[in-house]
Amino acid sequence: MAQQKTKKSPGKIKGCFFVSIIMFLVFSLGFFPLVIGLLYLHIILPFDQLWHFFLLPFIIYVGFSVTIIYQILFSGVIIHLFKIKYEPGVYDYNYNDKTSFKWIIICSLYTPIRKIMEIFPVGGTKNVYYRLLGMKIGENTLVGGTIMDPCLTEFGNNCTMGLYACIYGHIHDYEKGLLIMDRIKIGNNCVIDAGAFIMPGAVLEDNVKLAAGAVVTKGQVLENGKRYGGIPAKEIKSTKRKQ
Repeated sequence: MAQQKTKKSPGKIKGCFFVSIIMFLVFSLGFFPLVIGLLYLHIILPFDQLWHFFLLPFIIYVGFSVTIIYQILFSGVIIHLFKIKYEPGVYDYNYNDKTSFKWIIICSLYTPIRKIMEIFPVGGTKNVYYRLLGMKIGENTLVGGTIMDPCLTEFGNNCTMGLYACIYGHIHDYEKGLLIMDRIKIGNNCVIDAGAFIMPGAVLEDNVKLAAGAVVTKGQVLENGKRYGGIPAKEIKSTKRKQ
């Protein structure tokens, strides 16, 4: 056992170092517009008059907003250009496995951006970013909550996903050292209420309504036009009062 750990450690150290370098380069270059803007601002606005300082709050706000948008789009473009995506399957969770390594890179670049988008409203930039990461999003669809694996997630047209809802495309089995991935498909005209959880392999057919706090289990199929709720999600049948 001790010999196996020794053999694996150089690969892990090398992988961690490589991922750290990628993060350093991508997020550092994400500040490029801010640096250029500050240099240009220093030329046209020397701050030698009192009223110049009253502009500072507005300048900081604009600079902060531009930096957030650029960080989001730049990281998305890098992921898209280098085709850092993964496919459904069962993989060994280590740096030597190509798919697991791609997943680790995606997590390293995507997680900080995901947190930023959860805090700050970025409008349509969010859908653009998701599409750069390989997520399919139909027309007139509002994606709230958290998407853990955009490249394994698909939304149809006219869908709504509420706050704190979460869609997982992977299961991380630490005990067995496995990474289990599967696609999630959301049909047209679906509503996912706040706090709902959807697990890998789940399918929501068209016109499905998922209640707040419901849990759609791995591989579960929710049928067309029905309402579901509970843990695990079960059909909610409408009850009509007798007159």
